[in-house]
Amino acid sequence: MAWEEWEQSKAAAAQQHTAQTQLNQLPADQGGGAPDLLSNRPAWTKAGEDIGALREDISKATAKLKAGQTGLGSDTGCLTAAAQKDIHASWQTYITKVSGRCGKLSDLLVKAGNYQSETEQSIRAEITTLDTMYADTPAVGGRTKER
Repeated sequence: MAWEEWEQSKAAAAQQHTAQTQLNQLPADQGGGAPDLLSNRPAWTKAGEDIGALREDISKATAKLKAGQTGLGSDTGCLTAAAQKDIHASWQTYITKVSGRCGKLSDLLVKAGNYQSETEQSIRAEITTLDTMYADTPAVGGRTKER
């Protein structure tokens, strides 16, 4: 392939690639999400608890996995047993990490709900304080009553 052909091929590939790779975006004047989308503390707490329940299920599965290893000696001389022990160690590491992630995520979701709730409550309290401090005074003079 001549150098010019190579350059043309690269340019064509680059042009085709950029034409296909586009990010779809909302117009600048539109926000994301529906106007009726709500987020509340119970939803965050439920999500955290559900992730926590997954962690419990993983713990049960880990116990079954460990129970399945009984009977394998440390050096049985069997290649299949040795391979199986390696696989078990790999899965044990993986499951431990997944369980840890579930625990951390569960805590974060519950904290997010608490933080959101506390923030809303503190903002509401501040607004109520402002309403009290700057309450409208009764109208004086003018046409406040019907004739």
